[in-house]
Amino acid sequence: MKRILPFIISLMILLNGCGNVSDETSSVPEVTALCEQTVEQLHVSADTKYYPLNYKEQSAIWFAVMGYDDILTGKTEKEFTDSIVKQFNSVKEMGINTVYMHVRAYNDAYYKSEMFPPGAYCSSDIDYDPLEIMIREGHKLNLSVHAWINPLRCQTDKQMKKLSNTYKVKQWYNDKDKRNKYIVNIKDRWYLNPAYEDVREYIADGVREIVRGYEVDGIHIDDYFYPTTNKDFDAPAFKASSSKDLSSWRIENINLLVKEMYDAVKEENSKVLFGISPQGSINADYKSQYADVKKWASEEGYCDYIVPQIYFGFSNESCPFKETLGKWQEIKTCESVKLVAGICTYKIGKEDKWAGSGKNEWKEDSSIPARQAEYALEKKIDGVAVYSYQSTFEEKLNAERESLGNVLRKITGE
Repeated sequence: MKRILPFIISLMILLNGCGNVSDETSSVPEVTALCEQTVEQLHVSADTKYYPLNYKEQSAIWFAVMGYDDILTGKTEKEFTDSIVKQFNSVKEMGINTVYMHVRAYNDAYYKSEMFPPGAYCSSDIDYDPLEIMIREGHKLNLSVHAWINPLRCQTDKQMKKLSNTYKVKQWYNDKDKRNKYIVNIKDRWYLNPAYEDVREYIADGVREIVRGYEVDGIHIDDYFYPTTNKDFDAPAFKASSSKDLSSWRIENINLLVKEMYDAVKEENSKVLFGISPQGSINADYKSQYADVKKWASEEGYCDYIVPQIYFGFSNESCPFKETLGKWQEIKTCESVKLVAGICTYKIGKEDKWAGSGKNEWKEDSSIPARQAEYALEKKIDGVAVYSYQSTFEEKLNAERESLGNVLRKITGE
């Protein structure tokens, strides 16, 4: 149902009533208080824009690009659709209401784009649109679908050389005045440099392209900000600036980038959410990636939700889970910003070598993710996000997945 008149919406409410509706910060129209269980996506006829489906509390999971190889490369539209439907049904049954779908990981696109080349797993014979299918099938199950992108990370040098000159990033690569300024090579991979307004505008325009072209419910970025602390990465731009402190200057560059992405989303559709998933260690966010998470969590205009990747056990020596989550609660002072706890399943059964005295915790206790989700709910966090679909649905984790699902279903009430 692409459009619906206001009086029809009102009539639906009068006839059907509602339960478990979202609060004022959710995407459910305030004037209609539509049920979260509504399957069909609604458009507001006043501006004909898509009205996103989002929830008061997120129960989310990341679908990383690496998982597309098996379901997308060389597959027909029906084969891909069947795989996505199967995966979405699995996460829905587990208690998930929101999916973060990787749609641009390396300055490429798993959707129809005029700005970015097709993703590596989109073989040449694919004539369908993966993101369109993800959105359509996700919405049928009442899943909120967020498009997950990595703003700065680009192609390898080998891939860049093969790229068509029609793409702006290849034009910068060929331009001796912009190469190693707008784009910089780190360990054979190119990265965009957020110090330049042209670059930030390019990234923001990429966000606009998605929100304008697709009925996404959110745009989601993760922790790939500055790829290095090496001062040579952006030396020409820093030298040309009036700043004397490299760290503060880089933090401001990332703030400008985040703000421009947020504004791009809201200018296209004010109800689409913009979320950020930084590293779990607040100290590392500042020291290694120049991510101003305290600002984003305490001021309006940078994000709608923040999902710190607290992939630490309870006994982690430097960043124990409970203490780290508490620090995020302390800095999250903006009422319009939701705090979602990011947890992981990929560490189950493995040594956590950076955890100090807690390095064997994940080997000895497979219930950590479920216990962490339960603790987050006890602390009234605005939701839980699990990394990732691929690790969570490994057959060997059937019991652990069921335990985690028992907690997540408390969020969705299913």
